[in-house]
Formats: sequence, structure tokens, C-alpha cells
Amino acid sequence: MQVEIWSDIACPWCYVGKRRFEVALAAFENRDEVTVTWRSFELDPQAPRQRAADSAGHLAEKYGMTREQAQASQQKLADVAAADGLELRFDLARGGNTFDAHRLVHLAAAHGVQDAMTERLMRAYFTEGEPIADADALTRVALDVGLPEDEVRDVLAGDRYAAEVRDDERTAASLGIHAVPFIAVDRRIGAAGARPPEALGELLRQAWQARLAA
Repeated sequence: MQVEIWSDIACPWCYVGKRRFEVALAAFENRDEVTVTWRSFELDPQAPRQRAADSAGHLAEKYGMTREQAQASQQKLADVAAADGLELRFDLARGGNTFDAHRLVHLAAAHGVQDAMTERLMRAYFTEGEPIADADALTRVALDVGLPEDEVRDVLAGDRYAAEVRDDERTAASLGIHAVPFIAVDRRIGAAGARPPEALGELLRQAWQARLAA
């Protein structure tokens, strides 16, 4: 059974959704028959390599709220994530363009460590405050999951895997995906948002039954 998850590295709900899906998959009786593929999605394709404002300042500006309101919103989300075992440090997060990070996820897929790379990138961004578009930071993160340094630097210095990222994004548009995380199972059944593990488990069971009935 093929599971595709569209997400963005700098999307906090995608990080929460990833952890919740992992819980659901671990409890799914046919989990050994499931293949998970991470698909690229940029929430802000026009983002600069690094934002001048911190995350609270950017959120306040984007949604027309006060800095205090933005910080309260972030704290609420951090509390939700903590219940799922995640530490979101919005005070450390340095926003920026995620295109290169997505290209490295595709490189990681070629080496069989796509999930590990996605996890490591999200932790680097949300917990460790690594600049998400900085080549040196991305290289450090990629080496942590065992990717060859020469390949990592080659990707970041050129446009390798750019077409694959754009293809993921075009596919998302063709499927009507406008928000992430979005989980598609065999491209028959889909769900948007960081749903609870119980709901995601039911999604997997429904997709499995549909597969058997086909």
C-alpha cells in the first residue's frame, strides 16, 4: 500500500502530523505492507533564503496581529506538539526558503533514508534553530543521516532534484492539495491536517479494505 505525504519542512503542523502518522502506522496490523513517500510542498515558495524577522514577528506581520498574540499562538501550538513528544522552539526557529531542503529529501530517497532526512530537517529547524536554507547547515544535517558529503554539496551547488520538487508540487496542485500535511493512500483516499493517530489509523484501514475490494 502506497502512502504519500505532502509536507513542508518549515510547517509545524507537518511535524506534528508526521509524529501522529508514525503512531498510527505502528499500530496498523498491515504496516509491513506500507511504503511511505514524502512529497515536497512549499508553503511560501517566494520566501527569502532567510527572513529578517524572527518567527513571531513574521507571524504577526503575516496575519495582522500583535507580537504578543503571535507568541501566544506559537505557545499554544508548542503545547500541542509537546503532547506528541516534540519540542518546538519558535524562539530559535529561523525561517527561510525550503526549496533546497526539499531537494535533499529527494537525494535522501535515492539513498533509502528519506524519512530519516525529513525527521532530521524538521528537528534542525524547529528544535535546534538551524537556518533552513543555509548550505552549511543543510550539509551538517544531511551528514547526520549518512548522506555522502560530495553528493550533498553537488546538489546544493546546482539544480539537481529541482525538477522532482516541482513535479511533487504540480502533482499536489492536480490533486487539489492546497494545505499540508496531506496524506494520500494509493491516491484513492486522502486526509488533510495533523489528524489524531486514531483517525489516521482508520484511514489506513479503509484504504486497505478498498485495496482488497479492488
